Amino acid sequence: MIYQAPVKDMLFCMTELADIERIAALPGFEEAGIDTAQAVLEECARFTQDVVAPLNVAGDRQPSSWQDGKVTTTPGFANAYRQFGEGGWQGLQHPTDFGGQGLPMTIAAACSEMLNSANLSLALCAILTDGAIEALLTAGSQQLKDVYLPKMIAGEWTGTMNLTEPQAGSDLALVRTRAEPQGDGTYRVFGTKIFITYGEHDMAENIVHLVLARLPDAPEGVKGISLLVVPKFLVHENGALGDRNDVQCVSIEHKLGIKASPTAVLQFGDHGGAIGYLVGEENRGLEYMFVMMNAARYAVGLQGIAVAERACQLAAAYAKERVQSRPVDGSLPGAAPIIHHPDVQRMLLTMRSQTEGCRALAMAAAAACDAAHAHPEADVRRREQALYEFLVPLVKGYSTEMSLEVTSLGVQVHGGMGFIEETGAAQHYRDARILTIYEGTTAIQANDFIGRKTVRDGGAVARAFAQEIAAVEDELRQHHSDAAQAMALRLAVARQAFLGVVDWVLANLKGDPNAVFAGSVPYLLLAGNLAAGWQLGRALLAAEDRLAAGDDVDFMRRKVLVARFYADHILTRVPGLRDSIVAGSEAISEMTLEDF
Repeated sequence: MIYQAPVKDMLFCMTELADIERIAALPGFEEAGIDTAQAVLEECARFTQDVVAPLNVAGDRQPSSWQDGKVTTTPGFANAYRQFGEGGWQGLQHPTDFGGQGLPMTIAAACSEMLNSANLSLALCAILTDGAIEALLTAGSQQLKDVYLPKMIAGEWTGTMNLTEPQAGSDLALVRTRAEPQGDGTYRVFGTKIFITYGEHDMAENIVHLVLARLPDAPEGVKGISLLVVPKFLVHENGALGDRNDVQCVSIEHKLGIKASPTAVLQFGDHGGAIGYLVGEENRGLEYMFVMMNAARYAVGLQGIAVAERACQLAAAYAKERVQSRPVDGSLPGAAPIIHHPDVQRMLLTMRSQTEGCRALAMAAAAACDAAHAHPEADVRRREQALYEFLVPLVKGYSTEMSLEVTSLGVQVHGGMGFIEETGAAQHYRDARILTIYEGTTAIQANDFIGRKTVRDGGAVARAFAQEIAAVEDELRQHHSDAAQAMALRLAVARQAFLGVVDWVLANLKGDPNAVFAGSVPYLLLAGNLAAGWQLGRALLAAEDRLAAGDDVDFMRRKVLVARFYADHILTRVPGLRDSIVAGSEAISEMTLEDF
C-alpha cells in the first residue's frame, strides 16, 4: 500500500491545537500562517509520497553495505536525498541567515513526520543533520557557522552526533576519546565511537561529525568533556573540500530494523590524529551536545508517530480487503472483510486514537517551542520553554512506546500474513523497535522526567500542566454530548491520578529513591497518556464546534469518535499505572540479585 500523508489531520492540529495564526503573529513568523502551512504540507506530501516512500521496502531488502571503509546506501537513496536538499526541506526551520527558510517548528514537525512515515531509514540522516545544525547555531563560533551551516542547511553536507563508545554506552562520564591541542586553533582527535547513525555514506559531499572528547588535564566525569567538529573532508578557507580527514568507518552494524540507515563504528586518529575544531568553550561539550540531543529526542518522538501512522494505514487497508468469517451480528449472510468484526475495529481504533493523540501532543509541544523562541514577552517565553521541556520526554518516551503497541497491533490485524515480510507490517514493527532505545532509552527519558522535570522545581510545572487539563475538563462539561462528558470524566480521573503520583514522587524521592525510580517509566507513560488525552479533549471540543457549524461533517465526526475511544480505552489505563507506581515497588526492592 502506498503511503498517504495525513495532511488534513495535521492542518486540523495546527489550526485548532497549535494555533498557527498565533504563531504567525510572532516576530519572524509573519508569513507562516495557515495558507503557508497548507502549501508547504501539500508539497511535502507530494515529495514524500512520490519520491521517498517508494524506497522504503527497498531499503529493508537491500540495506546499506560496507566494504573497505566505504558505505554504499540503498539504490535510489542518494538521488532522493539530493532532491530533499534541493527542495529546501533540510533548511525548513533553520535561519534565513544561513540559507534556511526560517519557518516555525510547528510546520517543520509535520513535514518531519511525513518524511519519517515515508521512509524511517532515510529520514534519520536529516534528523541527525538538524541536530548538528542546532548545536552549531547554539555554541559554534562565527567562523564555524559560516563554514559549515550553509552547506548543511542546503542538504549538501550532513551531520552526525558522536557520543557513545564501546566501554561507555549511555554513561558519558566514561568517554575516553581525546583531543590534543596543536597550538594553531586545531586539535588532533583520537578514539573510537560506536552507533553513529549515517557516520559514513555516499549521499553527500561531506559529513560533519560532532564529537565528544576530553582535552588534556580535563576534569574527570561529564564536567571534563568538550565538543569538537571533525569533518570527513577538511575544508579550505574558500569553502572548497580538501584532504580526507583521519576518521574511518571500520564497520557498520547488522540490525533488526531501519536496515538502510548505516550505523557506523568510527575510528578517529589511526594515522596521526583527526583534525578537529573546538565548539564553544572547553569542558562544556555535554551541555552543547544536549542541544542536539533534545532536538533529536523530539524528532525520534515524531518517528514513533510516523511509523504508527504508516502501520495504521496498512492495517486499515488490509482489514477492508481480507475476507474471513461471517459477522457476529448476522448483518451479512456470508464471510465479510474482517473490518466488520468488532475486535478488529477495536484494534484499529486503538492504533488510530493513540497515533492521533501523540500527533496532537507533538504539535502542541512544537507550538510551545516556537513561542519560547519568538514571543516578545520574556515571561511568556520562560513559561512556554518550561512547558516544552516538560513535554519533550513525553513526546519521545510515550510516542515511541506507543509505536511498539501500534505496529504490533498492525501485525495482529494482518493475522498470519502480518508475520510474512511481503505485507510490510513486519517491517514497521522491526523499524519501530529501536525508537525506545536510541537518543536515550525510555528509562533515561523517565529519569529525566522525574529529576529535572518534576522534582527540580518542586512540581511547579507539573501542577501547571494539570491546571491546563482541568480547564479543558471545564470546557468539556459545558458541551452536553455524551462524548464530551465521557472525556471530561476520564480526563479528571487521570489528572487526579497524575497529581497523586507527583505528590508521591516529591514525598519519597529522598527517603526511598529506589522505589521512585522503579516506577519512573510507568510515571512517564501515565503522564504521556494524560498529555495525549488532554490534546484529544481539546480536539473533541473543536470538532464538536465545527460539527455544529456544518463544517466537514464526516471528518469532524470521526475526530469526536476517535477522542471518545481514547477516553474510554486508553485514558482508563492511567489509574492502574498510578497504583503500580505508588504501591508496586516492594516486590522489586525485596528481590535479591540472586533471585533474578
